[in-house]
Amino acid sequence: MWFFARDPVRDFPFELSPELPEGGPPGPWVLHRGRKKATGSPVSIFVYDVKPGVEEQTQVAKAAFKRLKTLRHPNILAYIDGLETDRCLHIVTEAVTPLGAYLKARAEAGDLRELELSWGLHQIVKALSFLVNDCSLIHNNVCMAAVFVDRAGEWKLGGLDYMYSAQGNGGGPPRKGIPELEQYDPPELADGSGRAAREKWSADMWRLGCLIWEVFNGPLPRAAALRNPGKIPKSLVPHYCELVGANPKVRPNPARFLQNCRAPGGFMNNRFVETNLFLEEIQIKEPAEKQKFFQELSKSLDSFPEDFCRHKVLPQLLTAFEFGSAGAVVLTPLFKVGKFLGAAEYQRKIIPVVVKMFSSTDRAMRIRLLQQMEQFIQYLDEPTVNTQIFPHVVHGFLDTNPAIREQTVKSMLLLAPKLNETNLNVELMKHFARLQAKDEQGPIRCNTTVCLGKIGSYLSAGTRHRVLTSAFSRATKDPFAPSRVAGVLGFAATHNLYSMTDCAHKILPVLCSLTVDPERSVRDQAFKAIRSFLSKLESVSEDPTQLAEAEKDVHAASSPGMGGAAASWAGWAVTGVSSLTSKLIRAHPTAAPAETNVPQRPVPEGLPAPAPTPVPATPTTSDHWETQEESKDAEEDSTAADRWDDEDWGSLEQEAESVLAQQDNWSTGGQASWAGQTSNPGHKSQESDWSSWEAEDAWEQGWQEPSPPEPPPEGTRLASEYNWGGPEPSDKGDPFAALSVRREAGAQPTLPFPAEAGLVG
Repeated sequence: MWFFARDPVRDFPFELSPELPEGGPPGPWVLHRGRKKATGSPVSIFVYDVKPGVEEQTQVAKAAFKRLKTLRHPNILAYIDGLETDRCLHIVTEAVTPLGAYLKARAEAGDLRELELSWGLHQIVKALSFLVNDCSLIHNNVCMAAVFVDRAGEWKLGGLDYMYSAQGNGGGPPRKGIPELEQYDPPELADGSGRAAREKWSADMWRLGCLIWEVFNGPLPRAAALRNPGKIPKSLVPHYCELVGANPKVRPNPARFLQNCRAPGGFMNNRFVETNLFLEEIQIKEPAEKQKFFQELSKSLDSFPEDFCRHKVLPQLLTAFEFGSAGAVVLTPLFKVGKFLGAAEYQRKIIPVVVKMFSSTDRAMRIRLLQQMEQFIQYLDEPTVNTQIFPHVVHGFLDTNPAIREQTVKSMLLLAPKLNETNLNVELMKHFARLQAKDEQGPIRCNTTVCLGKIGSYLSAGTRHRVLTSAFSRATKDPFAPSRVAGVLGFAATHNLYSMTDCAHKILPVLCSLTVDPERSVRDQAFKAIRSFLSKLESVSEDPTQLAEAEKDVHAASSPGMGGAAASWAGWAVTGVSSLTSKLIRAHPTAAPAETNVPQRPVPEGLPAPAPTPVPATPTTSDHWETQEESKDAEEDSTAADRWDDEDWGSLEQEAESVLAQQDNWSTGGQASWAGQTSNPGHKSQESDWSSWEAEDAWEQGWQEPSPPEPPPEGTRLASEYNWGGPEPSDKGDPFAALSVRREAGAQPTLPFPAEAGLVG
């Protein structure tokens, strides 16, 4: 029977890459890229081919194999596996690049920064300190060729071929026999002049000085070049001179060198080094220290290398969220680092965390997710949005905190294109109806109208016909002036979605009533919209053949392309009005409100450019839009409230109390002012006019008339009073903070234009 010997190289679980070798340290070792056969994960493989007649060199290679296998330190090249045969030696390590090649590539790309070099040198000195002070070992080969860089930009010390014990056991230093390496030897080893009295670290610290010179100036041509620091930073020059001094007794211990460079104003005293040192010890840090660190981290990420952010900061952020108590503070740096990831990597690493965060009961986390949704919405697919994101987001419509409700409404601009038929046309519209009719915060009612105008093109044809006219007409009678402006601009933004009959019978009567509105901004927008609709009707009247073209979008299926014209009409909503709603209206308790205008943009006239092919759409039925009974609305609200109470939101009240305790007490002034506003006789008269106006127009049945706003519950804060960790609020006053309520129907208003214009109150 024949037995065949197995080939150990063939059975080795790692294989060499077919690419050319990357080189390696001077000597017999050759560095190859490789991968693990089972997983395909990248590695580096150092290969030594055993040749006859070089037994001494083979022994040095085997000693390096043994040293690297037994030494474990974060700043020393990490050993993964190895293979030793009669023909070769294979050492498998983490995937690395020679320092020389790394610095050259970074310099050519223009990305090499002094921060990287300071941390890299810090790591090499720390590795030398470990070898000398903890292991009593002399590296004996510190140079550019013995340093490698991993994918996170971390510097690793390798080249352990000529290492020996500082205690003298095991013999002296091995002979190198390679001129390229002997030029880094200190002068006391060559001149034999009696200056051999030195510390055990003296020779390695000289070689460290040579490494520093090469990092900043390139390959060392000769030892005499060390006298000229060249491009070495001024803050490092004094410490560099100590390293290359002729007297070996003066050269500092590696630990002392680090201490000197970390002193105030030192080369290694910077935010990048401090961040790395904190990340290395993050597992033993107190929760309060972690919170502060993550809060400050986002400001520094822009100046940090991209590879460092992706491969070192990101894993720590994910770990802090998964196993720590970092909470919402990790969101800002997490999304900032996410910008460096490709789509596939983002889906794999960030999206699972985001989905999990949306189910959190922490208010601070929820509002930060909503505020920063624009950064990750493009990576969310429709099934994930509808089944795992939207069911949690809609809870925000019912939240007692105005800031949560406000951000939830704004987030619909981003979520609407990904919502399915039921969530968009039924669930979302039900919440919008309640907010627009019953929310006590005027800016939230305003934003609801704004958002509806922006997402109108995504609604089904049946929902558009049933909802848009009623909703915008409802908004034009809101006591909050910006809401009335939003209603007018909502009509303008969606003018291509109405039939000519609706324009003449439903929309123009509403707009005409606003031409005598007490607010100048409302009147201005009403006149612009009226001219636009009249122009449209006139063009069809002159040429009836244009009717089909003018109504081509009325019965078309929902389409994102139809929103192009709406975006130009309602572009103000996200800029001008969001600055208002980012800090909800704040009343002044000691001063009477004064009228102010909303900044406006010119509104283009004419028909919209996009023209999608009309497709018959199946109307979605929704009793909420067609009922006239207030009892049904109350019943739905009660059901929703019951569902809300069933959820586990135990931490919300505690979090709200914590936020309240951190803010100044505003309740006295704010509540008194709000109560004063709701008790204003003019306000009550306006509500009365509003109700009678509603009763005269049966086509507004879908949006029920609310009762006058009640004062907010005791302890409820306005959205502007909450600091959710974003940028500091602007010092500029709220442009709508001093708006006056509309006058009584029987009172004579003071209009800002001459009486001879013929308009009366």
